[in-house]
Amino acid sequence: MTRYGALSLLRGGLSGQTNWQPAWREPAPKSGYDVVIIGGGGHGLATAHYLAANHGITNVAVIERGWIGGGNTGRNTTIIRSNYFFPQSAAFYDFSVRLYEGLTRALDYNIMFSQRGMWMLAHDRHGLEMLRRSANAMRLNGVDAELHDEAGVRAAIPQLNPNPRFPVLGGLCQPRGGSARHDAVAWGYARAASAAGVHILQNTEVTGFRIAGGRVTGVQTSRGEIGCGKVGVAVAGHSSVVGKLAGLSLPVQSYALQAFVSEPVKPCLDTVVLSPATGTYLSQSDKGELVMGAGLDLFLSYAQRGSLPWMEQTAAGVIELFPQFSRLRFLRQWAGICDVVHDSSPIIDESEVAGLHFNCGWGTGGFKAIPAGGWCLAHHLATGEAHALAKDFGFARFRTGALIDEAAGAGIAH
Repeated sequence: MTRYGALSLLRGGLSGQTNWQPAWREPAPKSGYDVVIIGGGGHGLATAHYLAANHGITNVAVIERGWIGGGNTGRNTTIIRSNYFFPQSAAFYDFSVRLYEGLTRALDYNIMFSQRGMWMLAHDRHGLEMLRRSANAMRLNGVDAELHDEAGVRAAIPQLNPNPRFPVLGGLCQPRGGSARHDAVAWGYARAASAAGVHILQNTEVTGFRIAGGRVTGVQTSRGEIGCGKVGVAVAGHSSVVGKLAGLSLPVQSYALQAFVSEPVKPCLDTVVLSPATGTYLSQSDKGELVMGAGLDLFLSYAQRGSLPWMEQTAAGVIELFPQFSRLRFLRQWAGICDVVHDSSPIIDESEVAGLHFNCGWGTGGFKAIPAGGWCLAHHLATGEAHALAKDFGFARFRTGALIDEAAGAGIAH
């Protein structure tokens, strides 16, 4: 694997950019692997990378129906944070933030992680009280948190509407939060996994499983049957679809979450802002586009496209917060498919079919969890035991009632 850096850039320039090697190999599938990962998004690729890097397991295939990063990994608003309420969630997501902080160096790939801070605004006294509770919980859980009054919020975000319909009474900031380049995260993990010997099989659809004696022994694909010892499924909103192929009924419902970007403008917003009253969150990308999102569609769907009502609602929310953006034009719109479970917390566990593991249930927060999700799933696949950070995020909680209800911590209404 070519090391990226100043010298490689110089050599590329001197050679007319003809010396670059493909970021990852695209081999033909073998007849069998130790582990097969279904899903070539961030979580699947991270799992493959950490199987190799942490556990020395390299006889691994990542099977992707489309192209690398073409699902939710490339269809989100790239926000990274760990401002959750319960200790289990805070520990998990803050571990993910810490991994993100060193990911560029670990992967030798610039993921463009910008720790510009994440703000959640309070627009009434009830919202302000909730932010106080959140700030206290975050500090008790060892997560950075700053609670500001209106003056503090406006000093940090001077562009906010001076006469809003929903008054800004305060705000909670996580300074270590921010955003990263979604494509770079997928490509970086794919490149590192491939360099370790992992096979990345794009345009390969899983059509079924081979199960013997209650244990998975292989997967059926559009390119033939592939034997394996264990399978990890990381397909986000399509988890229930893949589960049905193995005769499983997962506690997952799938909704579309829409997002939009504006035409690019000069740098004008240096943080991430979420407003519960308007249902809108936004940031500015390195290219100058405003990246905007709102709530989930109110009906089950696998449609990866936007819609006019959500575009109108998002635009109204953005203009309520920042009237100066009213003349900007929308550039693109899309949707990712979110896998929502009853308590808005993830599932990282082995299923009833021995050897068949799932990484799902991220709802609207899968991107920020990519490093930790891959780390924990790789640990379970390699050792047969749930990682300490993931032991409470198993299937058993739906039978015992030990739910971790993070609907509020998810940041937007589910």
